[in-house]
Amino acid sequence: MKEGARIGEVAVEAGVNIQTLRFYERRGLLEEPPRQASGYRAYPLGSVRRIRFIKRAQQLGFTLTEVEDLLRLRDAPTMPCKQVRAAAETKIADIDEKIRRLEAMRRALGSLVKSCAENRKHHCPLLESLDEIGVRTGRRGPGSASQ
Repeated sequence: MKEGARIGEVAVEAGVNIQTLRFYERRGLLEEPPRQASGYRAYPLGSVRRIRFIKRAQQLGFTLTEVEDLLRLRDAPTMPCKQVRAAAETKIADIDEKIRRLEAMRRALGSLVKSCAENRKHHCPLLESLDEIGVRTGRRGPGSASQ
């Protein structure tokens, strides 16, 4: 990419849309480039690399706030690998917790699906379990037909 590229060129090269670039600018993740005499914004050469860094970090599960921290570390004169490693270890712990919650959700939903297969009544135990009124009182919620 050439120095002083326009927003559309940067977006295409980085694999994002123009709205994403503007959002990153508003968030302070990407510096708003100076305008040329023609009125167009001229993005510096490193913009595409920075945008790709942001997108890769997001793909690894980092929030934009965490990406801001990573960018500060990346832009530091001496990259403090110890801090980056700590951030990555924290993210791994977050991912492990999400996996545990997802597995618990899968087991619960699997149990509900099994109860549907075994049910010979006219009502659906899965829907009843999702209905807070049905769970607490044994009644079906509003809008359900009485059988």
